[in-house]
Amino acid sequence: MTDTHDVAPQRPAAEAAEASSGVAASSTVMLDVFPKRPARSVDLSKPAPLGWWPAVVIALVAFIDRVEINLISGALPAIQDHFGFSDTVAGAIPTSASLAAAILLLPAGRLADRAPRVVTIFVVVLIWSICSVLSGLATSLVMFFAVRVLIGAAGQLYNPPASSLIADYYPARSRGKAFGFERAGYYMGLPTGVILGGAIAEAMDWRAVFFVAAVPGLVVALLVLTLKEPLRGLGDRMDRLRGGAVESDGAHGVLTASSSSLFAEAKGLLKVKTLKGIILGQALLSLGVAGLFYWLPTFLQRTEDLGYDAASGLAGGVGGTGIVIGIILGSRMGDKFHGIRPGWRIKVATGFLLVGAVALTGAVMLPGLWLRIALVCVACAGFAAAIPNLTAASADVVPADRRGMGFALLTFLVTLGGAVGPLLIGVTSDLIGSTSYDGEPLALAMLVLVPAMFAAVLALLWIRDTFEDDAAAATAATLASPDTVA
Repeated sequence: MTDTHDVAPQRPAAEAAEASSGVAASSTVMLDVFPKRPARSVDLSKPAPLGWWPAVVIALVAFIDRVEINLISGALPAIQDHFGFSDTVAGAIPTSASLAAAILLLPAGRLADRAPRVVTIFVVVLIWSICSVLSGLATSLVMFFAVRVLIGAAGQLYNPPASSLIADYYPARSRGKAFGFERAGYYMGLPTGVILGGAIAEAMDWRAVFFVAAVPGLVVALLVLTLKEPLRGLGDRMDRLRGGAVESDGAHGVLTASSSSLFAEAKGLLKVKTLKGIILGQALLSLGVAGLFYWLPTFLQRTEDLGYDAASGLAGGVGGTGIVIGIILGSRMGDKFHGIRPGWRIKVATGFLLVGAVALTGAVMLPGLWLRIALVCVACAGFAAAIPNLTAASADVVPADRRGMGFALLTFLVTLGGAVGPLLIGVTSDLIGSTSYDGEPLALAMLVLVPAMFAAVLALLWIRDTFEDDAAAATAATLASPDTVA
């Protein structure tokens, strides 16, 4: 069936041809942008013809999501003291939450290709805020565990519709920066959540941590409603018009949802080699990042005799600094030569990921608080620089009418990778602690992150020469889709 919420008013063929042919003489064209609204003037010479506000709002959504999820990391020692559970159980909390999210991600991706994406994101953020309050009201470990699983089930569901929105709001040459905003919000939320969790738990109580988080969640939910739903494939069409291509009447029509089954559609997307390599690399990267951020404050608290607030503040502050540096460098470098040097975004991501993997290895293996902290900062910068380039590359190699499912598939497998990290470290720590080892078991357990980081680099090297062909095929499928309605 046709995506009826994306139906745009049609212009006469003469007007469409006139607007399109005018690109060569002028960068400003009349373009159908939003469903059921008149065409508007769009300056195609700008990196963000429709402005950066949509990217900023999506970044705030990603930020508040990760803040809420990572509050537990900063407050974990206090929560463990209150309920009295082991490191294995502590690691199982984010793992179970991630698995719950993974179960819903593919249906969410299907929904993102059919339903209004702005409304979907609003509902998801609202659910987060409610679940945050319920976390603080938990009276038993079972109740706390169940609520965290529930919020985990909703935690990643914003990603498919949000990523699809960004790809439609921004042309390919600017997607690295646009996704950089979103990834900056996402990864800055990690240290912010850790810092707030530790500080509030130390100053007040671990329950207050979750009550405080609900307020900004409600504010961000309202900001989402300021966005408008763009036509699907809009970003690709802006690229085509900027290149001087003339469209026939109806070429700006509506993409329809796929009629294939959920798993058949996912299987078809996995035939795109570049997407498959990106998913594999990001899943392995997610394993390391999730394990590192979840356990680092507890590790510092145990090994350096720091309080909750000091350990979480140090871990979060250093990680956040690295993330800011990485996002700025990665986004600028990725967009600079995109479309000029073959496979540029993949190559940039691979280089930064290798830097992050080497730094993380040093941070885990080399002794000394400040040396470890410095290496964690470098590792976070490397990872943060790689991720927006990989996310933008994912959008480039998937047709517009399949991007919701494409990002759902990416997030599904990346979420599974992230689910493994915290639990793997927790189980390893308890196993080491049950032996005659007389050191801190958690320090040795962190070594399990190292192999995954280098495996992620190998996954990206595998696809270094496939990006251009896959991106060209996706663009052709978007612009010549049989699902386009005149």
